[in-house]
Amino acid sequence: MKVAIIQLGYAEGAEESVEERAERAAGLVRRDGAGHDLVLLPELWSAGGFASSEWADRSQDLAGLAHGDLPPALVPIAEATREIGAVVHTGSVVERTAEPGEEGRHLWNTSVVLDPRGAVCATYRKIHRFGFGGGEPKLMEAGAELVVTDLPAPADGLRVGLSTCYDLRFPELYRQQLDRGAELFLIPSAWPMARVEHWRLLLRARAVEDQCFVVAGNTAGTHAGVEMGGHSAVVDPSGRVLAEAGAGEETLSVDLDVAEVARVREGFPVLSDRRL
Repeated sequence: MKVAIIQLGYAEGAEESVEERAERAAGLVRRDGAGHDLVLLPELWSAGGFASSEWADRSQDLAGLAHGDLPPALVPIAEATREIGAVVHTGSVVERTAEPGEEGRHLWNTSVVLDPRGAVCATYRKIHRFGFGGGEPKLMEAGAELVVTDLPAPADGLRVGLSTCYDLRFPELYRQQLDRGAELFLIPSAWPMARVEHWRLLLRARAVEDQCFVVAGNTAGTHAGVEMGGHSAVVDPSGRVLAEAGAGEETLSVDLDVAEVARVREGFPVLSDRRL
């Protein structure tokens, strides 16, 4: 499986509308995603991961997804997806719903995965909200559904668990995904430079403890006064970093040997010794 991670960057002071940023992201999908089976964009690229004051204005109505109706932020991405014939994880958007969730909010941090036809094949609402009472917990609802899925060709061959950014700090989520058959964790993020060493450590930890591939795409640049961490990475089931980006906007391209999960689990069968 050939995977591309597009580490999209923001430029402080260079304001882009949702439509402008979507066209720029779609251009990168076309240019750098061609020839790949799976492409990953970062978390909240259309709204800004730390730009919480803009989330409501940049939110997207996903109510029409079941009928094939995509919101403005995803239309150019779907067009690029069809052109390159890959499965594209579009990162995440700020979803806006007509009806409030359990906590009375109308916004969610929602990931959308498109098949090679540009149709939706999976969605995931972020379960763990970052902000310690502000930011996401103050403005967004929490997702409740664990998502583990088989992606369509050409990205088939490994069962995939979906999560987003701050979820990475909660190993119990990945254990539950493992128990549902996950072999690859796909993680879009907007992780800041201030804690980038946590990011790098936890990516390897999730790979080692669950003997899964980790494909994690972060954001580059600076926005809302926060320097983003970059360092998108692909980690194999033994914890070896196959590729890692720097701090700026770039694209990683990595070939995954889908048989490696079975080899690692057979060669070091630690998961069979679990007691709790």
